[in-house]
Amino acid sequence: MFAAEVQGRSGVSAAVARLVTLWALLGGALLLVIVLINVASVVGAVVLKPFPGDFELTEMGVAVAVFAFLPYCQLTDANVTADIFTANAPRPVLAVLRAIASLIAFGFACILVWRMSLGMLDQKAYNYTTTILQVPIWWAFVPILVSLALLIAAAAVTFRESLSEVRT
Repeated sequence: MFAAEVQGRSGVSAAVARLVTLWALLGGALLLVIVLINVASVVGAVVLKPFPGDFELTEMGVAVAVFAFLPYCQLTDANVTADIFTANAPRPVLAVLRAIASLIAFGFACILVWRMSLGMLDQKAYNYTTTILQVPIWWAFVPILVSLALLIAAAAVTFRESLSEVRT
């Protein structure tokens, strides 16, 4: 299952790769559902009646999906890079740069987990909901926090892999 992402990994690293890939696929499925909701809303507006709350669901769904893709991008080294500066750099230098980038991703993800969890608790305590559908906003924070936890795990895996590449 998910051979491309797991290739060359074993143990915990392979488990993290499988979990991160599955989570990204779920994020993609969520985006597909959001697209279908928007299609139903547009067709409904033309033919019958519009889909109420489509903007709210789109807003929350896209935010959740974007966060679901972050761990996968980290794990597959698919983040945006400035390759023009490193095109001719030797492999050990690139491995050191990837290790530094992994540490930065790890740090940012830890800070985001901390702050987003506090934000979720505030949203829940004040009972904030969407305007039309009255969906509790804190519900969107739960999968986002899972995504950030997976980002921490993916950054740890890529950091360890980059360090072992530096050593060889």
